[in-house]
Amino acid sequence: MGKGDDSGGDVKVVGAEVGSDNSKFPLSFWEVTLASTVVLGFLFGLLAVYLTMPASDYSFLKLPRSLQDLRILRVHLEDYTSAYTAQVAKRREGLLNYMLFLRLTPTLPNTFINVASPIVDVPYHIFFLATSIGLIPAAYVTVRAGLALGELRSLGDLYDFNSIATLFFIGVVSITPTLVSKSKS
Repeated sequence: MGKGDDSGGDVKVVGAEVGSDNSKFPLSFWEVTLASTVVLGFLFGLLAVYLTMPASDYSFLKLPRSLQDLRILRVHLEDYTSAYTAQVAKRREGLLNYMLFLRLTPTLPNTFINVASPIVDVPYHIFFLATSIGLIPAAYVTVRAGLALGELRSLGDLYDFNSIATLFFIGVVSITPTLVSKSKS
């Protein structure tokens, strides 16, 4: 389109240029580049440390370094999970109470429960219901602590004895029907 070109209309550019104010992405090109460089540098550094680690130090790190290590890990993982899958299958009728107990009591991390549940064949509806109900008391304690955050003097004040005792009491109440039905059998 030159000076002499008379096309009769303006041309609108669809989309936005990198770094322009019309972009819907909140970061500029250079900010994304910098963040990517930091993350990739960290990951490549960890990989370099892992690959150059001497065998004596590697014995403390339980990550597979070869295909043989991966095969051994897979065999052990299959044996380990098959035992727990059998336990879940035996306790199918009380599984909701057991999952509620795990969610209510602060004994196992939630991440572990989230990862292990599909591996040991916990049905989705039981997992969802136990998670929906079971996280309410812990969330209540955390919110209560958040409201009193200005008054906290130490990390021990966050989960005091009364809060943890209450969570364990609720957990015991949730598993009581399973224990009662087991004693009747």
